[in-house]
Amino acid sequence: QLYGEFDENTHEWTDGILCTLYRNCVKEYTELHREDRQWLIFDGPVDALWIESMNTVLDDNRKLCLVSGEIIQMTPCMNVIFEVEDLAVASPATVSRVGIIYMEPVSCVGTAAQ
Repeated sequence: QLYGEFDENTHEWTDGILCTLYRNCVKEYTELHREDRQWLIFDGPVDALWIESMNTVLDDNRKLCLVSGEIIQMTPCMNVIFEVEDLAVASPATVSRVGIIYMEPVSCVGTAAQ
């Protein structure tokens, strides 16, 4: 799970990968006073379900809002990058929140595109 999941039987929240990474970045910034850049890089296809949940991360609020009701604020040092093939399933709201750099497939290193 990317964000985490809520167990209906036990009523317990289990952190997902993104939630764990967020917590670690915030801890390094607040408790260890690290101020070097922290990068969260998503490499793969965009899924309509998870990308819509990133809208509060991508807008001026810069907050990860979890289904559990918890909100984790990004630190000033945190950055998010998405390397995707296309944004076909992303909503206009999501697309308007990101800066886009388009690269022709033939100019990308390691591709066999023609």
